[in-house]
Amino acid sequence: GSNLQAIIDQAQNIDINGEIVLVFSNNENAYALQRAKKHGIKSVSFNPGQFESRQKYDKELLVLLKNEKVDLIVMAGYLLLVGREIIKEFSNRIINVHPALLPSFKGTHGIKDAFDYGVKVTGVTVHFVEEELDAGPIISQEAVIITEDDTQETLEEKIHKIEHKIYPLAVKYFCNGRLAINGRKVEILKGE
Repeated sequence: GSNLQAIIDQAQNIDINGEIVLVFSNNENAYALQRAKKHGIKSVSFNPGQFESRQKYDKELLVLLKNEKVDLIVMAGYLLLVGREIIKEFSNRIINVHPALLPSFKGTHGIKDAFDYGVKVTGVTVHFVEEELDAGPIISQEAVIITEDDTQETLEEKIHKIEHKIYPLAVKYFCNGRLAINGRKVEILKGE
């Protein structure tokens, strides 16, 4: 939810060649849906349990994304794996933020895992989404130093601060045509 707000704020305050046309959640109680309504953004919610199969859920979601003419899917608090057909249809057009320096500490507990492991440096990664979890080409990363005084909670605050900075920038780079993908490498081209 807070990453969504950071992206909404940046979309209103910096030169992004695009607009947020839809906020989707598989959780009808997600605060992100209220954030969207507050900003006049269409919001839709349905979940896999409402469908006969995960494939039918994914198909309905794909229809929604196409009908809304979505160019870029920005993952922000969506905790389901993205379906294969959606990934195929939106190849190199789905981005995610991960609270660790990939390829380390993949999965849903990146902050806790890094903290518990005792690393001295962790960070934030923005990457394209592929079928393999947290394995897509990396758009940007920023390191966060873990100090002796840090707790898991203070580390989480540091991570979120960086997420709110680099995630909206990655959206801007995509929307302004500044990302060049060559295999696993993503180059950020010069420009606005």
